Amino acid sequence: MPSSENETPPAQADRIDKWLWAVRVFKTRGLAADACRSGWVRVDEHAVKPAREVRAGEGVTVRQGLVTRTLRVVAIPRSRVGAKLVPEYCEELTPPGEFEQAREHRVQQVLARAPGAGRPTKRDRRALDRFLGRE
Repeated sequence: MPSSENETPPAQADRIDKWLWAVRVFKTRGLAADACRSGWVRVDEHAVKPAREVRAGEGVTVRQGLVTRTLRVVAIPRSRVGAKLVPEYCEELTPPGEFEQAREHRVQQVLARAPGAGRPTKRDRRALDRFLGRE
């Protein structure tokens, strides 16, 4: 029995770009559509266009940066759902190690700033001033 008498039942199928937006995989529907057009979204191992309909039980793979997320469609929401309700509509199958590897890679990129790359830090500027005798 639904939790509310006025609650509408979930849809049977919906566009993949709309579903990805509704379950908060992408911030906007346009970003979801762009990801589909770029080949970063696959349904059951096949690259899809934004208009491809997705149904409950299908597997969705989404490439986001360094992470390849694997999701299973549980249900199709009528509209965008709150973060707490997302597990009712999609099941996250991505191994936790995948997120950990991406996090470590980002940290390493920040720590491995090549000397001379980008704007000098305050420490670099002071060392340069001492070297040039401007101190």
